[in-house]
Amino acid sequence: MQELADQPDIPISLNMPTKRHKKKLERLIAVILLFIQFSCPIPFVGWDSWSISPGKAVLYSPDTKVPRTGELALRRAIPANTNMKAIQDSLEEISYLLRIPQRKPYGTMEGNVKRALKIATDEKDSILASVPTNLKEKGSTLHASLIDGKGGLRALLDSINEKDPDKVSVGLASSLDTVAELELLQAPGLSFLLPEQYLKYPRLTGRGIVEFTIEKGDGSTFSPEAGGEARKTATIQIVIDGYSAPLTAGNFAKLVIDGAYNGARLYFTDQAILSDKGLDKNSGYSVPLEIKPSGQFEPLYRTTLSVQDGELPVLPLSVYGAVAMAHSETSEEYSSPYQFFFYLYDKRNAGLGGLSFDEGQFTVFGYTTIGREILPQIKTGDVIQSAKLVEGLDRLILPNES
Repeated sequence: MQELADQPDIPISLNMPTKRHKKKLERLIAVILLFIQFSCPIPFVGWDSWSISPGKAVLYSPDTKVPRTGELALRRAIPANTNMKAIQDSLEEISYLLRIPQRKPYGTMEGNVKRALKIATDEKDSILASVPTNLKEKGSTLHASLIDGKGGLRALLDSINEKDPDKVSVGLASSLDTVAELELLQAPGLSFLLPEQYLKYPRLTGRGIVEFTIEKGDGSTFSPEAGGEARKTATIQIVIDGYSAPLTAGNFAKLVIDGAYNGARLYFTDQAILSDKGLDKNSGYSVPLEIKPSGQFEPLYRTTLSVQDGELPVLPLSVYGAVAMAHSETSEEYSSPYQFFFYLYDKRNAGLGGLSFDEGQFTVFGYTTIGREILPQIKTGDVIQSAKLVEGLDRLILPNES
């Protein structure tokens, strides 16, 4: 990230520390040596000097089903009813089956949908019991739609029986959208208690949506939308997730409603688009690094994850358009009070398992869901004309309201 180092307003803390690079390099060399040892009949000279057992030398191979889209990561992050999660898992497996290039396993897909349909039907009472009383009517409507709606499970079965992969893909997306809507109704707040020392921070007890209006700093334009004209401004929406990063999302939401990002300058690098440091603005709260590991009930604080040891975050950085906070300039155990970045994930520059080398090192608190195609058009000097919290204000808790 040479451009990063050349910009005085951008913290070097976005880069991996030298020691971490060294450790990764040592592990990579160990993997190469191990491969040569197994594939070559001639003993490798000097192998003993490494004193590394094969078990430790082989890097952990991350689960290939790590979410690769923001929508998928956000859906998996919802702390919903176990029956709904079982339905979700069964349907998401079809996404991977659809990738098989030759004969599609339609029989397996049919079995997955029937399993989901059985759970949705047999466990209706349990599913709706998890929905708050004031949302019961909406929950019942969504449940009925999941089973018999135009994009419901029975319609998805029909598409599978027709063996039309395009129809299956569209129907699957519709069913999963309904699943996510129902799961969100089941999760009106946080499913865990925050440590008492962190109640002094703003916090977001659910989801929010932030809309950015971006303008070119040099007077040029963004590419036109289909059939339209070139645009002087472009809109980007991000979903911020308080279920996995309540303090970070809460601090960010407060900065947005305070107007702290209005007029903020952006900086482009090969890996990220960063906001400025905001030294002359409301600098926000120095929130501790906040990362929720997959399979865990609550986030870890002031602790990075070791991907090599199999630790993966609920909200991965290795997704194009992931939104994360830069590190504090004084300590990597804390996030910057103000500076965030859009991550421009590129699998060609990723490590084993297609994961970013920075995976598990930053607090990811949301994803770009509208306007991802705008991100590569943003250049250094472009400006956030405005940032608005268009959804989620009712879930934002400020310290003086604790």
